[in-house]
Amino acid sequence: MRLLFKAENHAVGGRNPFAWTLSWVLMWLQLCMAFGADGVTVLPPLHHHMKRFSGLYTGPYFDPATTTNITTQLGTHAYLPCKVKQLGNKSVSWIRKRDAHILTVDRYTFIADDRFQAFLVEATDTWTLQIKYVQARDAGQYECQVSTEPKMSHFITLNIVVPKIEIMGESDIYVKTGSTVNLKCVITQSLEEPAYIFWYHDNERVLNYDPSTKDIRMERVGPDTTIGTLIIYDGRREDSGNYTCSPSNLDSASVLLHVLNGEHPAAMQRGKNAASPIPGRWWSHLSAGLGLSACLPPRTAAIAVILLGLAGHALVWTGT
Repeated sequence: MRLLFKAENHAVGGRNPFAWTLSWVLMWLQLCMAFGADGVTVLPPLHHHMKRFSGLYTGPYFDPATTTNITTQLGTHAYLPCKVKQLGNKSVSWIRKRDAHILTVDRYTFIADDRFQAFLVEATDTWTLQIKYVQARDAGQYECQVSTEPKMSHFITLNIVVPKIEIMGESDIYVKTGSTVNLKCVITQSLEEPAYIFWYHDNERVLNYDPSTKDIRMERVGPDTTIGTLIIYDGRREDSGNYTCSPSNLDSASVLLHVLNGEHPAAMQRGKNAASPIPGRWWSHLSAGLGLSACLPPRTAAIAVILLGLAGHALVWTGT
């Protein structure tokens, strides 16, 4: 540029036609360096803007320390990491292997399920697939794919742990009026402690506003076990009914509580479920007839039953 300005000044000041022509030639050459002959801007070659890699890998590669197995609990969030070094201008896709469904490409989601999302942590070069509120069917292999030629893939297996939940004791619990009732809800194989455990009595939530009548507790007793306890003090007839233990993001478990006021449990059960009794004197003859039916033709067995009944009546009548 200094040469251009110097030539222009000399041409104007000295009125030298040669110098004036030279100045315009120099200007045209500099314009050609910035623009093409057709007036279109000439950009430097693309490789001038691309980072040059050196060493063992000259392009994208997966961090060998990236995990291949992730275990999470049913109902929680799963995070599948894919650490790609020297990605450059390539894309990263997540694909579900069981149905070859493309879940995400870079930050865009390609599945009609908003539980799936991918995001990049630039500081660690990690593309992470997030699956919210995982379900049992989400278990399986997922492919992290880089858009090189040929394609590069890293597979991660997602394992889903399903906690077990039960209320200790029988499915029907019988207590006397005035007794203290302890209902214990035991959750095992639980990687995370539930945020809460709700108790319901006949579909209405139990609230321990009065600790003198009811108390609700929750305790973590091991690396994968939580116990929720409902204590009912001075049990009354109205405390009878269905009790359900419902932890956060998990299935529930139920029991039936019977608070008795002097009744016998067996009598209650018989009153509900027992069939009409058969008189004893007829039952013995019927039993014998059923035994005979196993080895005699039906008509012969029926006749034998009638004869046995008549013989029994005769014995009763004679007082034998």
